[in-house]
Amino acid sequence: MPHPTSRTDAAPPPGPGEVLAARLDLLHRRLTELGSLVVAFSGGADSALLLAAAVRALGPDQVIAATGDSASLSRRERGAVRDIAAELGANHVFVGTHELETAGYRENSTSRCWFCKDELATRLRELADRIGFAQVATGTNHDDLADPFRPGIRAAALQGVVTPLADVGLSKEQVRAASRAWSLPTWDKPASPCLSSRVAYGLTITRERLARVDAAEQALRDSLRGAGIASYDLRVRDLGDSALIQVDRPAVAAVAACREALDAVRATGFASVEVDPGGFRSGSLNQITERITSGS
Repeated sequence: MPHPTSRTDAAPPPGPGEVLAARLDLLHRRLTELGSLVVAFSGGADSALLLAAAVRALGPDQVIAATGDSASLSRRERGAVRDIAAELGANHVFVGTHELETAGYRENSTSRCWFCKDELATRLRELADRIGFAQVATGTNHDDLADPFRPGIRAAALQGVVTPLADVGLSKEQVRAASRAWSLPTWDKPASPCLSSRVAYGLTITRERLARVDAAEQALRDSLRGAGIASYDLRVRDLGDSALIQVDRPAVAAVAACREALDAVRATGFASVEVDPGGFRSGSLNQITERITSGS
């Protein structure tokens, strides 16, 4: 006879699919409670899932996708956000932001994102008030909250911006799983943070510097495509006079040997170009900056 405390008759714990379904149901209810929503829309997986869920919960007339329009938005992403929002059935607007007018942003310290998100939240709140919408929301997921290096999240929170994905416990993996189940075009889209994230900390952010990075990454993509070299993630890091190319580790050797690609990046205005032997990894700019400042 089983011990009184035995769990032999207990139901098995819910599987990943059941957990995801439960959290999506919570998300639907959370969004319904909000009433109307301005979604800070970057065109990435997180904000696209939030936008799609908001349109489902509230209807397209109560949701608007808003993208911050500044020099830190690449030409490639500028076109993508419009197309993705339209595919999701959402109205979309660009909202001018002026973070480059803020000294704290231009100085490009490790708190740069604070000034960016504070500016964006201010402009989106102004938009929401102007059109009579109740809330502004970002696609912050639950994993983001555990990252200690996210000053922008704190800045947005102080502005009263809501985070529905994080509120219901959706992780990045679950965001991608839900996006795939809903056939969203962003389910496997690589992360594409703003152009300023390519600039080593301490180097002044300018329109010219951001335009150079934008041109360098587009030139690199075009060259690698022509050479038949694939890389899911790709960055050109601005280290001042030099550029550091980061691609997926399996592609490092091929890219390093591709003279056309290196020359294409150099032609955008860098004195020298090298390929990071460690390949792409998120957050590597901190290590790169330490290397520059230490002179090693």
